Order: sequence, then structure tokens, then C-alpha cells
Amino acid sequence: MRLLLILKNILLVSVMMLFINIIKAQQQLPADKHATTETINLYNNLKKNLNKGVLIGHQDDLAYGYNWKYIDGRSDVKDVTGDYPAVIGFELGRIELGHPENLDSVPFDKMRMFIKDAYARGSVITISWHLNNPLTGKTAWEPSPKETVVSALPGNEKNSLYNSWLDKVAAFFSSLKGSHGEYIPIIFRPFHELNGSWFWWGKNNCTPDEIKQLYQYTEKYLRYVKHVHNLLYAFNTDKFSSADEYLKRFPGDDYTDVLGFDIYERNSNEEFAHEANTMLSMIDSIASAHNKIPALTEFGYNNLPDSTWWTNVLLPVLKTHKAAYALAWRNAGKKNDGSAEFYMPYLNQSSAYDFKIFCDDERILLQQDAAKEKLYKQ
Repeated sequence: MRLLLILKNILLVSVMMLFINIIKAQQQLPADKHATTETINLYNNLKKNLNKGVLIGHQDDLAYGYNWKYIDGRSDVKDVTGDYPAVIGFELGRIELGHPENLDSVPFDKMRMFIKDAYARGSVITISWHLNNPLTGKTAWEPSPKETVVSALPGNEKNSLYNSWLDKVAAFFSSLKGSHGEYIPIIFRPFHELNGSWFWWGKNNCTPDEIKQLYQYTEKYLRYVKHVHNLLYAFNTDKFSSADEYLKRFPGDDYTDVLGFDIYERNSNEEFAHEANTMLSMIDSIASAHNKIPALTEFGYNNLPDSTWWTNVLLPVLKTHKAAYALAWRNAGKKNDGSAEFYMPYLNQSSAYDFKIFCDDERILLQQDAAKEKLYKQ
């Protein structure tokens, strides 16, 4: 009897291990084949979630809003809807210089706390990096000289400096840990809007091959030199007119997990809807062909002057396409010159009621919806 019990237990364990291995085999791996478990889970769950809806995001949502700063637990999105965004974006610009706060005056210590809070609630984190021009020392918006990208590559004059910047970025990513000591997964989108020419890594400031090399070098340095394995990598352009244009600076399948683009309404609702629909259709096709995650990596309509923009313009666009998430840009608020900048409604803003209706649609997902999906679990 004892022998039979032992054999039964061995058989049970073997069946369980076989079941676990089958589940693991069904999971796909991101670009970083050594990614942490939580990062792999996020990668696979974002793909699965495409059929359920779009995770709605907001840049710097927990740090400040239209008329407030650093109030624990506050969020302009939550003020309007009663729920936090499903995706929250942050920015690393100035971390390369060793500054205590980023270019939008958010302290990195606070940012780390916001990221941990958002992760604990089940939200997804995405991070951009408007890094300074390594050749001139000026901002990311200093596009000249054209040798900047090449200067950062191995064997050239600014490579050591660029490596020291990557060391600081790696240290920040490695400092992001959850309550059980696990590394918090991040969607990192370096060199965004690279088909425009306003950044030093843009279209007119380097060749496609040069920016591909820098993108690949950056990722390999973080992955193999600094052993950062909690990142999914987002490749995103500004507006584009064809798949060929989109892929012209694409660094390759081994270096990307998310494919997206940035778009802002600047002229008319009709033009925005047409362009967004056209590009989302192309992203659907390209992401499917390359087995990547499609996303609307940045969008916005500054000051939201149309009180029904959310349901009449954006919702019909998002409902007819598959995008893992859509990230609205930040609510910077009032400026010294009397103007204002915001891309999400704040309490009592003219489009706030419409945004609430927008968020009530079954295809639009906020933080509580994301939490139910357990995106970091298998």
C-alpha cells in the first residue's frame, strides 16, 4: 500500500509538471528572452487583452493635474471617473545628467513611489526618455549636428558619456520593485517620434541605419551589460503614411515588443479621425505580421475645446481597431504666459461628462478593469 501511495504521488507530480510545462510552452517570449516572469506575463496578457478593449492611459497622472501637484492618491482621471487610468506614463529626461527631478520637474524619488503604487493597483507603466543631445549638451530638441547619433555609438567620441547615461537609466529601472521584491515591468519607448525631425535622433538628423544601430545598442547595453530584464520595448513613430515609412527605421523584431505611433488633433475632428483610423489599420496589420502588440503610444487634443470629443471622435476610432492601450499626454496646467496645456479633462472641465460616458463603454478599460485581468500573472 505504501509503495502504491508513493507511485501515485510520483505520477501526480509528473502530471502537474507536464501541465506546468505545457502552459509555459504556450507563452510567448518578448524581445528580451531573459525577461522576468512578470514582464513575460504582461507581454502575453496585453496580447490576450486586445479582444477585450483598450487600456486608457495618462502621462504623469499621479504626480500632478490641471491645478494641483503631489496630493497623495489624487488623479484628474479619478476626479472625473472615480477610477485611475489603466496605463500611467512617466518621463526620464534629465536622469542622464544626475538631476534629482526630470524635465517636467517631477522628482525621481516621487516617480518611483508613483510607479510602485500604480503597479500595486494593477496599472501598466510606460516610460519615455527625452534625453539631452550628447554631442552638444543641449536638450533633446537640439537636432544638430547630424553627427550626434553616430557620436554615441561604440568607438566614437560620446560613447562613454552615453554609456554613463544608460547606467543611470538602468539603475532607475532596477530600483523599481514590488511588494515581494519582484522587478516592476515597464514599457520603455526610447527614441520616440523618430520619423519626425524635432529630436536629435529624428529623420533629417541621422540615417535609418544609424538610428537602428543606436536603438539596438541601447537595448543590448541595458539587457546584457546592466542585466535589466523588466522592460518591454516600444517602437513608435509620429504620424506616418505607409507601412514602408513606418518600418524604415524599425530596429527589428528582436528589439521590439510594442508597435505604436503618436497623434494629436491640431486642425479638425474629421482630419484627426481619418488619420487615426488609417494609421491604426496599418498598425493592426504590421503588428500582426510581426507578432507585436499594437498601441496608440501618445494622443491628445490640447485644451479639449469640443465637449463631446471623447464619444463622437475618439471612441468610434478606438472601437474599430485593436490597440492594447492609448496614452493621453500630460495635464501640465496653466503656464506663466496665461495659456494652459491639458489633454485629459479635469473636474468640471467642459468635456468631463462626455469623458465619463466614454469610459463607461465596455471597450474602454480603466485601472479597475486592468486589475481584474491580472496582467502580471500567468
